Amino acid sequence: MAERKLTILQINDLHGYLEPHPEAFRGRGKFNYRTCGGLARIFSIFNRVRAERPGEVLALDNGDTFHGTFVAGQSQGESMLPLMNALEFDAMTLHWEFAYGPTQVRKLAAGLIYPALAINIYDKASNRLMFDPSCVIERGGLRIGIIGIASNIVDKSMPPSYSEGVYFTLGNTELPAHIERLRSGEKVDLVVVLSHLGFAQDAKLAAEVSGIDALISGHTHNRLYRPVWVGSTPIIQSGCHGSFVGRLDLTVDCGKVVDARHELICVDEHVEPDAEMAKRVKETIAPHRAFLDQVVGKVQSPLDRATSLEASMDNVLLDAIAVAADTRLAFSNGWRYGAPILPGEVTMEHLWNIVPTHPSISTVELSGDELRAMLEANLERTYSPDPYCQMGGFVKRCRGLNLYFKMENPKGHRIEDLLVDGAPVQPGRIYRAAMLGEQGVPMKYGSNRRSIEIDAIDSLQQLFSRGSQVRGSRRGSVVAV
Repeated sequence: MAERKLTILQINDLHGYLEPHPEAFRGRGKFNYRTCGGLARIFSIFNRVRAERPGEVLALDNGDTFHGTFVAGQSQGESMLPLMNALEFDAMTLHWEFAYGPTQVRKLAAGLIYPALAINIYDKASNRLMFDPSCVIERGGLRIGIIGIASNIVDKSMPPSYSEGVYFTLGNTELPAHIERLRSGEKVDLVVVLSHLGFAQDAKLAAEVSGIDALISGHTHNRLYRPVWVGSTPIIQSGCHGSFVGRLDLTVDCGKVVDARHELICVDEHVEPDAEMAKRVKETIAPHRAFLDQVVGKVQSPLDRATSLEASMDNVLLDAIAVAADTRLAFSNGWRYGAPILPGEVTMEHLWNIVPTHPSISTVELSGDELRAMLEANLERTYSPDPYCQMGGFVKRCRGLNLYFKMENPKGHRIEDLLVDGAPVQPGRIYRAAMLGEQGVPMKYGSNRRSIEIDAIDSLQQLFSRGSQVRGSRRGSVVAV
């Protein structure tokens, strides 16, 4: 066989962002913000590359696609189906789609013109796979086997309704057999793994499992400006919110990748949006535009989730729920998604982008021992030296305490100092806290849980309605020492 060419285009972790939005970029000791993303610009990039390499382009979506904004959530992802189908992906895998429950995930998958793939989601009753594990695509004279691996944390660290009737494995034990089946049975020339496990997990997977020609990664929002090679396997991942498109150009000779070139394409103002896709996006959002554009207040400094230990966006969210619940302590999940909000007017759209799950607010009473145990467990889930034990997301967002920890310490021994109101936490003392949803404080910790009447969006709306004093800042609540 003569040399063949294949170009893989990737988006990961779109999180329902249909239009351009602010994105954070690292500068000299601070963050800078630029407008990026939008399906109309992504469509233009896809069309340009397909015109450059006719018949040689594979387009893949790593999931976290149909959830994360008000427009996506109002239809449980369905309003996005025509738009995603227009991009003509070849396959996707899954994660936050399960926020709508497994039944709706099946409905979304049935509405796609391309397959949703996962080797690691099983029906509890039958132990059968919920989705096809793989597909075979022919491009550029090559037979390409694509294997999907969904996020494995849905039934481990997310609300129980997300995984009702199904269970998730890591997929690492199943993967070798699927690779062998595709190579021996389907006679593919290349094996591409489409994974939503996260970058660290995918790097370990590529080290353990041979025969992966390219690993297309998602979940952890890494901006990989060059591919990471693990042995002979290149790994790419392309940020989040549709702010970047990953492009991997492969040269293949006799079933071997002999050259790989990569570009992380920034979806910014230099990309001319496709007019027809822009019109379709506008029509999709139009029924909600008046509601989303309602101004609720102002913010004096940027709000973002661009940092692991704490984030200005979550500090404002924690302030809102603490005020609503009349507590000093407050906890929420360390979500990664949520595009930055720049100084100026804040709208209902911004509020829903901060917390699209719209969870309830509760209060809970925690002993000092429980508080420490909960935070140690969260640090392990975030920074475990074994990537397979990392359960997604950033560090739990905390208000009203100061946590100092050593990241390199072993499980259960990372916290050096834990203070509330400047005083060391006392083991037997009871601390009352506000929490957001089922992930703020896991059920195994605390007692006397009580829901309050105000929900997450209402609490934010009340905070912003008080005037122009809202300011995003990082307070040193959680500090690595």
